[in-house]
Amino acid sequence: MATTVEEHAAGGLQIHPMDQFVVKPLFGHGPIEWYTPTNVTLWMAIAVLCVVALMVLSTRRRAIVPSRGQSVAELFYGFIHKMVEDVAGHEGLKFFPYVMTVFLFIFMSNMLGLIPMSFSTTSHIAVTAVLAMMVFLTVTLVGFYRKGTGFLSMFWVSSAPLILRPILALIELISYFVRPLSHSIRLGGNLMAGHAVIKVFAGFAGAMGVASVVPIAAITAIYGLELLVAAVQAYVFTILTCVYLRDAVGEAHH
Repeated sequence: MATTVEEHAAGGLQIHPMDQFVVKPLFGHGPIEWYTPTNVTLWMAIAVLCVVALMVLSTRRRAIVPSRGQSVAELFYGFIHKMVEDVAGHEGLKFFPYVMTVFLFIFMSNMLGLIPMSFSTTSHIAVTAVLAMMVFLTVTLVGFYRKGTGFLSMFWVSSAPLILRPILALIELISYFVRPLSHSIRLGGNLMAGHAVIKVFAGFAGAMGVASVVPIAAITAIYGLELLVAAVQAYVFTILTCVYLRDAVGEAHH
């Protein structure tokens, strides 16, 4: 009887959309330590190699008539350079290499995560939280280095009525320390949700036979949307980084 129940359960519709986010060791099946190579480290390394291939290898000749790779690299370079200058100002351009690196890593990781059987590293909060904390610490340390205690003036809204200033200062302080959380969850949550939805529809497509044309059409539409989301989320993370940098290198609001 138990065997019959197990066979029936095995033959039913089983969709596990979160299985694609499980961190697994590349070698063996032992416990995962901080030094264990995993599927996360593999795909992050691949993302780094893709960035190197695009920005270093494809531009090494620096031809007057650019190749396709050089054209794409120059497009990214000009786009991010203008973003940093427009949002963070001229002083923010000192951090252009850092911002460019963050954008390219996130963009490549997002796009690689859409390849079948790959792993979406930016769907893990552990990855996005590290990126967000790096931005938070950079902004905070640079802010105190450049402005000293004057950096704290960004929390004191002097244009508000005196009785409201302490309340607004508390709100500003809380919102400042919430930045890494919102910065990381926004990226990781959007990527995880999209991949989970695709997996759910893929499960239905595999179980519906001839009628699977409907979920397959839905997968195609969602996949196209995920391509847009992958690019937009890299852009949003980067432009928020520029906005935060403006607080450190620009003038505080009053």
